[in-house]
Amino acid sequence: MKDFVFCPFCGAKLEKKRGRKGVRNRCPACGFTQYKNPIPSVGAIPVKDGKVLLIQRGVEPVKGAWVFPTGFIDEGESPPQACLRELKEETGLEGRIVRIIEAYAEEADLYGHILVIMYLVEVTGGELRPGDDAADARFFYPGELPDLLFNCFRDSMARVLEEGLIS
Repeated sequence: MKDFVFCPFCGAKLEKKRGRKGVRNRCPACGFTQYKNPIPSVGAIPVKDGKVLLIQRGVEPVKGAWVFPTGFIDEGESPPQACLRELKEETGLEGRIVRIIEAYAEEADLYGHILVIMYLVEVTGGELRPGDDAADARFFYPGELPDLLFNCFRDSMARVLEEGLIS
């Protein structure tokens, strides 16, 4: 998130103020403080018949990269609901959350600090088709996975394999 220059509530010019947790933009007129909290997002590791589903990004950022279905949590949506929605939007498939794998802090050029909650998801139905922002969607055996782009993807996949959650 970029720094605000002016207060979004009263329009006064913001000042840099040091507090317990570092320097933050603060409004001298109304007291507004700009916090740069991470953006909550979710990722699915969809599995079926011992294979893992990945999508190939069809748009920037990272066009062409193979990734797990991921996305931001919408207002009023729980993380599990967001995970299953993203799976459906990006692959056409439905699923059942098996368990949370881990929550990760990632840094993205476009969005800044992101909190990614990764879930293991059993595919239960639907018809496989790449979503609007995907060039391809396909299942891979764990030993045939292409390079995974983000730390949260590599770490969560390694954890799934180490814990024997897929064969």
